[in-house]
Amino acid sequence: MSDTGPIPGNNGGAYRVLARKYRPKDFSDLMVGQEPMVRTLTNAFETGRIAQAYMLTGVRGVGKTTTARILARALNYKTAEIDRPTIDLREPGEHCQAIMEGRHVDVIEMDAASHTGIDDIREIIEQVRYRPASARYKVYIIDEVHMLSTQAFNGLLKTLEEPPEHVKFIFATTEIRKVPITVLSRCQRFDLRRISAADLVGLFTTILEKEGIPAEPEALAMVARAAEGSARDGLSLLDQAIAHGGGQVMADTVRGMLGLADRARIVDLFEHVVRGDVTAALSEFTAQYEAGANPVVVLTDLADFTHLVTRFKYIPEAADDPSLSEVERLRGKEFSENVAVSTLSRIWQMLLKGIPEAENSSRPAGATEMVLIRLTHAAHLPSPEDAARRVMDFANGDASSAGAPNGGGNGGGGARASMVASGGASARGIEMGQRAPSGGPTAMLRAVPSSMPMADAAKNPIEKPAAQAEAQPEPLVPVRSMEDIAELCAKNREPVLRARMRNSVHLVKIEPGRLEINLEPDAPKTIVNDLATKLREWTGITWWVTLSNERGAPTLVQVEEQAKERRMTDARADPDVAAILAQFPGAKITDVRIRVTEEEPEIEDLPAPATAESAEGDILPGDDIEF
Repeated sequence: MSDTGPIPGNNGGAYRVLARKYRPKDFSDLMVGQEPMVRTLTNAFETGRIAQAYMLTGVRGVGKTTTARILARALNYKTAEIDRPTIDLREPGEHCQAIMEGRHVDVIEMDAASHTGIDDIREIIEQVRYRPASARYKVYIIDEVHMLSTQAFNGLLKTLEEPPEHVKFIFATTEIRKVPITVLSRCQRFDLRRISAADLVGLFTTILEKEGIPAEPEALAMVARAAEGSARDGLSLLDQAIAHGGGQVMADTVRGMLGLADRARIVDLFEHVVRGDVTAALSEFTAQYEAGANPVVVLTDLADFTHLVTRFKYIPEAADDPSLSEVERLRGKEFSENVAVSTLSRIWQMLLKGIPEAENSSRPAGATEMVLIRLTHAAHLPSPEDAARRVMDFANGDASSAGAPNGGGNGGGGARASMVASGGASARGIEMGQRAPSGGPTAMLRAVPSSMPMADAAKNPIEKPAAQAEAQPEPLVPVRSMEDIAELCAKNREPVLRARMRNSVHLVKIEPGRLEINLEPDAPKTIVNDLATKLREWTGITWWVTLSNERGAPTLVQVEEQAKERRMTDARADPDVAAILAQFPGAKITDVRIRVTEEEPEIEDLPAPATAESAEGDILPGDDIEF
């Protein structure tokens, strides 16, 4: 074997991965992304308010174990000049090297994943009473503490609450919710944050400069995004990228390593989707797929760019993120100014459902194409607000603004969608017309009157010209209150609907053709459709019945109960009634009836609905009172 000299970056010895070689050694290194925790510990050490136990939590790779070792080093820091706990660790102390390498006799590290039982905790409890051999504190670092059993946690509680003065506990976990609250309450908790992509890019740049390895900023941004806030994951990917690129980190090699699509091409794909160009979107995806892009990653990147554009709408300064490419920054801001939030939200929701489909499919490429087809076809659908407005226009008979074609076959530009509510229950007709890419004729589904059978409507489609649009006809039976609706139910032999309406419906607003209501929580939702259908049948006009978030007026039954309670109160206050009650001990008022001059008609053994006038009646001379 010829002597070729030491490998660059290896110093002639065994190679150490970047994640270990550049592991933070003091609090100044931890300032990358963890400033709040470092500031809190700095103040605590300076004032001597050192806790007995610490709980470090965060996602994998953010530095929990490293922080625990640095904290143990700070607690046991000792030099010729300094012999006290401090966070100023610029000069190595007597115990620092052994602690950072995990071999100090007084700093015991335990992996709770492999030591979960009460016996392991009992061993700790027995050892805490002995003072440290050489250091100031005996420090127990328990990693993945959430893996301990319930008995182990319970056995640790007393010692954790009142440990000897020479013992400190440092716990680390990725599943903080699995740690009992009784343990958490005895610890100072620090949530280590995900490291931002910008901080990761800065960290990678510094490390590569020390290693003498050239890198492209775009490549470092890709690695930072793939790391998802984890410094360890990012450095592992950076190691892989250096090996993959033969000693340099280039965007093309990183893209191929991660199976990513070119960010510029993702932006092009997004543009084809929002324009509704199916052919161009599929062609772009095919080109990316043939270039080695993973179909699922393409959809994920498309979702990320959709989220980025939506953020730009509300946080313009987000474009200053250094992890973004120039294409993402410029074209993302352009899309944020031109694409509606409703469209972006719809694309996002469809991608969230489409990505698992592609992941679980035996043909990911085909599943991805189907997702793209759905996205492009949905690009020109109206927003929910616009669709609801057009439904209301149809309900009001405004055919000129909601259903009539706009001038000619090619007029109107883009896709249109409108719905006709028949009986307020469902959409009877849907008009959807989209201009053909070649400028050809537009296909339309026209609104069909609800009185025409569907089979006949298919043979004889009727479209009402805009010039002949007429106003909503007057109802055959006036309906101005819930009492009127209850009376209609009684007259038309609908006792079930009447009972449900009286007990469960709160009136919010009523006008000819429109009824806004609120329902009791246990009320069947079919009341809305039933009321719309029956009111149309009884009054001869189309009714638009909607549910409102407002509480509305009391139900008819509640009105009657309130009126009855008022009559009972008035009866008790009447002097004659009070005298009768005093004359007959044990007597009580059970009902109060108002005598009327004309006999009211009885309807199928159903009690007559209460009216506002009768509800407010007072007790008059001659009224019948039951005891």
